[in-house]
Amino acid sequence: MSSVLNGFDPTLLLFLNLAGTFVFGLSGGLAGVQARLDAFGVVVLAVTVGLAGGIARDLLIGIPPQTFRDWRYLAVAGAAGLVTFLAAPKLERLGRPILVLDAAGLALFCVTGASTALDHHVNAVSAVVLGAITGIGGGMLRDILLGETPVVLRTGLYAIPALIGAAIVVIASESGSHNLAVPIVGAVVCFVIRLAGLHFDLNVPHAPGRHDDDLHGPGRLRSRSCESDKKMDRP
Repeated sequence: MSSVLNGFDPTLLLFLNLAGTFVFGLSGGLAGVQARLDAFGVVVLAVTVGLAGGIARDLLIGIPPQTFRDWRYLAVAGAAGLVTFLAAPKLERLGRPILVLDAAGLALFCVTGASTALDHHVNAVSAVVLGAITGIGGGMLRDILLGETPVVLRTGLYAIPALIGAAIVVIASESGSHNLAVPIVGAVVCFVIRLAGLHFDLNVPHAPGRHDDDLHGPGRLRSRSCESDKKMDRP
């Protein structure tokens, strides 16, 4: 099965993948700075977010990870970590643009991830899942390393846009269409849905019966408990 991305200039694809890796690396590095990690920790998180999704995809497919075969991916992700550590105050003021660029990286990676899976004769459903994993895998591992529930599992529209973008590519390929407009449409749809989720604060419904306090985790509950204890101690 040929990839729907075969018509793209390989140099352009490499540039876009490296750009997405750098942007994801910035978001990971910022998370490390906000968690007050040292320089090594910030760089590790940047590399994790930038590369983990693609590595997970390749390992699940059963091929050597592309990021280990091309030193430029690791260099770009590491550079993003260093930039974040050295310029954290300025980058934190660019929160919204970074989120927009992160959405663009998600859109690109879900499409290229699904296409890579199709290139290696993965079935349609698995290709969609692998496309999404390429986009969200790094962020999930970042949250786990920081001791948090992955944000893609609890709030915001993140995994769903990636699944939809990857599905558009896979459905077109399965139907025999290899028009270059297909991956562009898939990426744009993913990008727009992600931005809409950010702008309108859209979320997948939570389980019924849960209170808002529960969604903030045990730390929030402990804080409320302490406040109640202080009120009880007052005369």
